[in-house]
Amino acid sequence: MIQIPSDLNPDLVPLAFLLGTWEGAGVSDFPGAEKCNFGQSVTFSHDGRDFLEYRSHSWVLDQEGNKLRPLESESGYWRIDKDRKVEVVMVRDDGVVEVWYGELADQKPQIDLATDAVARTAASGPYSGGKRLYGYVKSDLMWVGEKATPEVPLRPYMSAHLKKVVTPEEVAEMARNLPDMPDDGIAFFK
Repeated sequence: MIQIPSDLNPDLVPLAFLLGTWEGAGVSDFPGAEKCNFGQSVTFSHDGRDFLEYRSHSWVLDQEGNKLRPLESESGYWRIDKDRKVEVVMVRDDGVVEVWYGELADQKPQIDLATDAVARTAASGPYSGGKRLYGYVKSDLMWVGEKATPEVPLRPYMSAHLKKVVTPEEVAEMARNLPDMPDDGIAFFK
């Protein structure tokens, strides 16, 4: 269920489906890099201004699903205009800064993004641009990323399936909204 916080900037209502912390797993596979399964935690938050703050951390998983080591981290800011055009400014731990543009699909919670500008530090690896698709599907957040380098044309490199993490505050709010239960609690299940 998508909830719209009362203090959310009205301009951001179309992006409300992203809000919260999401966790799950995915696959990373790109020529010249380690192919692996990874875990990921993504948080979209807001402070009342006209942007969402984005943070993502991922880590390599072993065959049993245990964390082995960090994979990558990124953070940034997401905005949307009245025409459903989305812009994202993102910085990654490998020394890459990106400006992404795209749009929110009509009648469904899906965002298609492509890089417009890429800046890299001398220490970062080769990278010339990318595309991403984010979608809210059956209460889960799914995404797929494509990447290009001077040597490798644009191709899929990462994807993940994330589930929303429910905070204790959200559990308390859900409990407040439940209908009154009978005193014995058993009749509720009959």
